[in-house]
Amino acid sequence: MSTRQTTDDTRIESIKIGPDDPRYLTVVGKRFNKLFRASPDYVRLVSSTDEVVAAVAEAVREGRRLAVTSGGHCLEGFVSDPEVRVIIDVSPMKRVYYDAARGAVAVEAGATVGETFRALFETWGGVIPLGEYPEIGMGGHVVGGAFGFLCRELGLAADYLYAVEVVTVDERGQASSVVATRDTSDPHRDLWWAHTGGGGGNFGVVTRYWFRSPGASGEDPARLLPPAPQSITTFKAEWSWGDIDQPSFLRLLRNHGTWCERNNGADSPYASLWTLFELHRKQFGKIIIRGVSTAGAAAERQVDDHLAALGEGAGAPQAKELARMSVKDALLKKPLTDRQMGVAYDYLTRNDHDVMGGMLGLATYGGRINTVALDATASAQRDAILDLACNTGWLDPRVEAKNLTWVRAFYRDLFVESGGVPVPGETYDGALINHPDADLADSRLNTSGVAWHTLYYKASYPRLQRIKARWDPRNVFRHALSIRAE
Repeated sequence: MSTRQTTDDTRIESIKIGPDDPRYLTVVGKRFNKLFRASPDYVRLVSSTDEVVAAVAEAVREGRRLAVTSGGHCLEGFVSDPEVRVIIDVSPMKRVYYDAARGAVAVEAGATVGETFRALFETWGGVIPLGEYPEIGMGGHVVGGAFGFLCRELGLAADYLYAVEVVTVDERGQASSVVATRDTSDPHRDLWWAHTGGGGGNFGVVTRYWFRSPGASGEDPARLLPPAPQSITTFKAEWSWGDIDQPSFLRLLRNHGTWCERNNGADSPYASLWTLFELHRKQFGKIIIRGVSTAGAAAERQVDDHLAALGEGAGAPQAKELARMSVKDALLKKPLTDRQMGVAYDYLTRNDHDVMGGMLGLATYGGRINTVALDATASAQRDAILDLACNTGWLDPRVEAKNLTWVRAFYRDLFVESGGVPVPGETYDGALINHPDADLADSRLNTSGVAWHTLYYKASYPRLQRIKARWDPRNVFRHALSIRAE
């Protein structure tokens, strides 16, 4: 454990960018969801932990609301909030290296998923089960648990987190950095635990992570993380909507749910196969399934078996592509019911909502993820077999209302029996905080009577509240779905 602190007499210089600087728009425009727009007083580009401490201290001293960005892929307007006056951009912090003192591989918060994958593989032949999109920043990704195409085989990235460095603010308004580890003797272990699924923007600014597999030891970094797969096989297959009627659509979806339920175990021969089932609107013309296998020479057979299981009684996909190379959200415990499959068919084919970009996505989940105890990390969803997402997008601002109406109604009708949201229970496992949705906190849309924080954190929320009270007593780090102290 270590800490560093600044005072008013200690100034660390970083790059300060105002609205008159051309670089300002580059940072504030770095947002995945274009529905939201930021307009802070200034942006701080930081390159070290000391610079982060100084930037946070300055914003607190001046009474300016602050937010942090790494890759800029938050799905909600947490950074692009009109009340945010300072954005601290940690993207210049990109080092990935072995820290012999901690016996773990360190990754700074500004590194992207793709940069981290590449560095781990090229330097040590290792891997962490990070997300599938390479441009996502590590800063907010890991703290939300982080799942991707290796999750069924290896679990969540947070399951490999050994330590985290965070810049926090105490009750006096003093900013300092602290390193918290998973060691049971660490007095700051609760802060480490909160960063294994507690979500970004809640406790402080993450500046660095250290990764080491549970139980791993020694001084050879190549043995501290799972070995990277010798090869990966990607595939894509598609069905034409012109060949799909309602019975075949329902059969296809039913087959997919059955396969996921049967092959959910960590010991399944298909644990090395991850897929994303993209049920696009009929106007798009195609239903697509894509995925990744790490089964090596057996990958093609694995993919063929999967596609045959999906197409049984519904028709085989018309096209299949394989490539081998070196190296609104809800979690479901059960497959979709017949009623829900009917709802999906209705929303994907009906003409009264003329939405081109709408899609229902079903990503395989479970496997190794579900072998971890519920209280071992702050990632509380450890029983799901599928991650479901209702998506829409648009380029023309004039169709914004139409698209939002469609996706909200679709999501509501899928979960109408539980108040329009996936209430944790026998069938659903809530939602992922890395896919935040402020609608879940809106009682007009969430009529379940179950609080948004229960959907995201389940029984872990009271513990997260206590950690919030200890490490952010002034509520400096907050947003629309941030943890509220007790």
